[in-house]
Amino acid sequence: MNTEIHLAQQPEADELLGRSPLAALVGMLLDQQVPMEWAFSGPYTIAQRLGGDDLDAHEIAAYDPDAFAALLSAKPAVHRYPGSMAKRIQQLCQFLVDEYGGEAEAVWRDAGTGKELLGRLVDLPGFGKQKAQIFLALLGKRYGVRPEGWREAAGAYGEAGSYRSAADITGPESLAKVRAFKQEAKAAAKAAKAMGN
Repeated sequence: MNTEIHLAQQPEADELLGRSPLAALVGMLLDQQVPMEWAFSGPYTIAQRLGGDDLDAHEIAAYDPDAFAALLSAKPAVHRYPGSMAKRIQQLCQFLVDEYGGEAEAVWRDAGTGKELLGRLVDLPGFGKQKAQIFLALLGKRYGVRPEGWREAAGAYGEAGSYRSAADITGPESLAKVRAFKQEAKAAAKAAKAMGN
């Protein structure tokens, strides 16, 4: 896996995301309640603080939980909620160790269909259906992982030419379009809620 990625908008962090399946998964896990660039630069920050140039699921799963939480909490924090995210990352890595020998890429490597891959992603700790669909779209659009029916399984996130999620980011311009889409969706949801009152 060696792909040009622009999610962190930071060359070293994006380079790691482009070559490391685990970094991509951890970035997706962190992508909530913080700006996308902050979330996707997290794996690089964690790797640096662990003293390596990549993440290792075995190492993270076995890390002392308090020490790992402290590692994510150090300034600048990896996430707005570094303690709970440290726990989630360790749960994800433990699951990967138990189910896939610690190899993140094994989650999608031999998936026969998009539906099967979506099921595997939904099974990951911290991945609900929406996050799994976004990551499936990211795999298909940016990493070339395209089992049969992947676009359908990814739902609206799989649509070609859309600007809905991290899967659609190819640089600063598309990042701005995704931000605009999210703001419009938020405003529409708020208006719909107000109409219901």
